[in-house]
Amino acid sequence: MKNLPAYIVLLPLCSALLSLALSKIHKHLGRDVVFGALAGSLVLSVVQLVRVIQNGPIHYVFGGYKIPYGIEFSVDTINAVIVIMVCMLGVLSCMFAFNFDKNGDALQVGGAYTMHALLVLGMVGMTMTGDVFNLYVFLEITSLTAYCLIAMGGSRGIVSAFRYLLVGTVAATFYLLGVGILYSVTGTLNMSDMAACLKQGNNDSAMLMAMMFLIAAFGIKMALFPFHGWQPSAYTHAHTGARPLIAGAMGKIPAYAMFRYLYCIYGKDFKYFRYVLLIIGVISVCGMIYGSVRAMAQKDIRKVLAYSSVAQIGYISLGFAIGSPLALAGAFLHMLGHAFMKGGLFFAAGAISWKYGTFDLNDFGRIYKKMPFTAGLLTVGALSMIGIPPTVGFFSKWYLACGAAQTHEYVYIFVLVLSSLLNAVYFFKVIEKVFVQADKNRKPLHPEGKGVTEAPISIMIPVVTCILMILLLGVFNVKVIDILLISLKGVAL
Repeated sequence: MKNLPAYIVLLPLCSALLSLALSKIHKHLGRDVVFGALAGSLVLSVVQLVRVIQNGPIHYVFGGYKIPYGIEFSVDTINAVIVIMVCMLGVLSCMFAFNFDKNGDALQVGGAYTMHALLVLGMVGMTMTGDVFNLYVFLEITSLTAYCLIAMGGSRGIVSAFRYLLVGTVAATFYLLGVGILYSVTGTLNMSDMAACLKQGNNDSAMLMAMMFLIAAFGIKMALFPFHGWQPSAYTHAHTGARPLIAGAMGKIPAYAMFRYLYCIYGKDFKYFRYVLLIIGVISVCGMIYGSVRAMAQKDIRKVLAYSSVAQIGYISLGFAIGSPLALAGAFLHMLGHAFMKGGLFFAAGAISWKYGTFDLNDFGRIYKKMPFTAGLLTVGALSMIGIPPTVGFFSKWYLACGAAQTHEYVYIFVLVLSSLLNAVYFFKVIEKVFVQADKNRKPLHPEGKGVTEAPISIMIPVVTCILMILLLGVFNVKVIDILLISLKGVAL
């Protein structure tokens, strides 16, 4: 089992290579192989977390080449948990997509699942890699597959994908510029070696310039304010089956990469570290308010959730800006929680769309009468986004506030409360549409069954799973925080 990190990556890679060919034999054969491979990666990722908790971090080098010449995967408790999150959402999104590929031909179906597997591969690779250049390789795999999946959403999806392509190219350029400067200073691409060289404190101005390039690159990829412009349309028009995975997980992985650069490579002893954190804090506060205000004005639930993500990413980066152990742990708990909150809400919205063909909130009037189970699950997800106990949304914000109190940054606590109140405004509007607004004369696209009917089981399982994860992460928040804190010792401020 020493090759666990490699197997977790190789399974989706192999399934992606086989998907198109197998789809020519039978339209759904490639799909089934991708689903099985992602399920296998999920099981292995759980085993990997258990091993890391029991035996400490895993350092896996491909080919047996010594560092810094070999490609290294470095796994601690934090990224082991994130890998589980990515693989789980990958499996659930794959299952969810079963209901939206029936009309496509073999090339369309096989191509979509190939991109799906490669997207999971890219995100998992970004999370585990210990090499800054290979992080770029996995970042580009993630980006290229995301472009394709967004373009598969139709004519408007193509426009959204092209817009994302343009800003994504800028982000990649910024990343390479930052890495190039760091390589010129350190002479290595391995993260641990780079961190050791940077601790010597030479060329502080060059290191600061590199950090600015890297923050801009990751800011674009994670849709951090004010680099978020590509996100609302991308989330709205992406391929239906891939939308929950893109919205739930894709923005979180660059955020984790930003954390590794800030705290694991540069470190808190860097001369300008506090000033950089202050800049990130200001940006985060602006994003939390801006995203919440824009979400209040939207009538399409996909855009509500998209602008909400701008605010929620601000919570994560705010935790990085505060830098105390509880704040960082709260940021990662919010990262996990938001992945399942946003995934669950997109799954629930997709269930309603599957039955009634609409994402317009004005068409959600008393939808609980027709889809009571879906309406209830959507409500739990919305309450978690607001921060109502015992959901994970409450506890992640609580730890962020406690972390801010540790560093006496009470302005951040005020912004956390204000943003949560704004969240309540637009998510209670969604709940009002579902339960209170006058019933609309909706005609179901899929009227099979008599009386009250929900979406198919392959749609409902992802919704239920995400909502259960929201509740479980909330109930067992102390245990999760303890696991996260293991890898934060000596890193946090």
